[in-house]
Amino acid sequence: MALTVLLDLRLKPEAVLGAPAMLRDILTGTRAFEGCLGVDVLLDCEDPAHMILLERWASAEADAAYREWRAGAGATELGSLLASAPQVSMFETASDI
Repeated sequence: MALTVLLDLRLKPEAVLGAPAMLRDILTGTRAFEGCLGVDVLLDCEDPAHMILLERWASAEADAAYREWRAGAGATELGSLLASAPQVSMFETASDI
């Protein structure tokens, strides 16, 4: 079953200008990862230090494999830009509603 993941990011004020370039590089790997159906970046209209990544995955297993990869060989420096730990929410699509 397809999975949608919301990754809520709060950037350090000093990281706001440099974040897009780093995220562009990071998301190239995310979008190329097997099972990734796409990633959109949502920017808060009132707070430039707040963004949400909307990730779509073919399955929970594909997402889990991706998270495992990012925790190891695919690790990035994203954490250095963040003011707080990212909030992760996972959603399945309801096909019967």
